[in-house]
Amino acid sequence: MNPELDYLDLIDLLSERHLLLRRITEKLWNDSSDIHISNSEWFIMARIYKKQPTIADISKSVDISRQAVHKFIKSLQSKDLVEVMNVKNNNKEKCIKLTLLGEACYEKNAALKASLVKKVADKIGEQQVAFLKDLLKSNWGLEEAYKE
Repeated sequence: MNPELDYLDLIDLLSERHLLLRRITEKLWNDSSDIHISNSEWFIMARIYKKQPTIADISKSVDISRQAVHKFIKSLQSKDLVEVMNVKNNNKEKCIKLTLLGEACYEKNAALKASLVKKVADKIGEQQVAFLKDLLKSNWGLEEAYKE
């Protein structure tokens, strides 16, 4: 146990663990690749992987401003990680997909994250990891109670 975490409530504990895992995964990636990809860019790439959503769909699903999403997509495009295309029968909308390089990077990062999850499971147990995932995926009733 970490005594520094003893006085944190649930929300702050989740935040601390999230930040730690994000820092570690970003470092693992950057230590093994010449292509720097920010956490926000990974977040967007996760919404695109094996799909071709519109930019508007991505903006709605990531809780990042539309302007920021456009900025991240331009950055991903400049790294040759995504391709922006016109939507069929709609001149206004654009859809986005990962390039072959983008898919390869995404899959390599998924493997890095899986190795990190394995280390966590080795430390706390696979059943505990599965239980934690189930808890985090469960409906906590907050979306309905605190709609914007």
